[in-house]
Amino acid sequence: MALTTVREVMTPDPRCIGTDDSLQKAAELMAGDGVGALPICGQDGRLKGVLTDRDIVVRGLAGGKELADPAGSLNQGEAVTAGADDPVDVVLNTMVDKGVKRLPVIDGTELVGMVTVADIATALPNPAVGDLVEVLSVD
Repeated sequence: MALTTVREVMTPDPRCIGTDDSLQKAAELMAGDGVGALPICGQDGRLKGVLTDRDIVVRGLAGGKELADPAGSLNQGEAVTAGADDPVDVVLNTMVDKGVKRLPVIDGTELVGMVTVADIATALPNPAVGDLVEVLSVD
């Protein structure tokens, strides 16, 4: 049974990091916005991938990258996405199958939001699940 749509629980209008912007800038944006991931967008404004705080540290710095290197250098290819009008339970299954906690949300080909496991958990019928996920997601 579908609960609600992703559009109803997502964070709209996410800030993108450009493929040519530095990892330093990405880290600063994440810190300033209190988020752990940013969509990577090309000069055409289209989604190219997703960059996480973990990517910067584990794949970037520990892998020999410099903070001046471009964010796009850590892009792992096409991002797994959620459709804005997809049911949240379907998207949760996608997150579990792909092992991701955050997904960019698209409407057609346009990036319109980001959705997290915590966003979906708070939309599920048992509010305690959402509360638990939010507590566990706090840095």
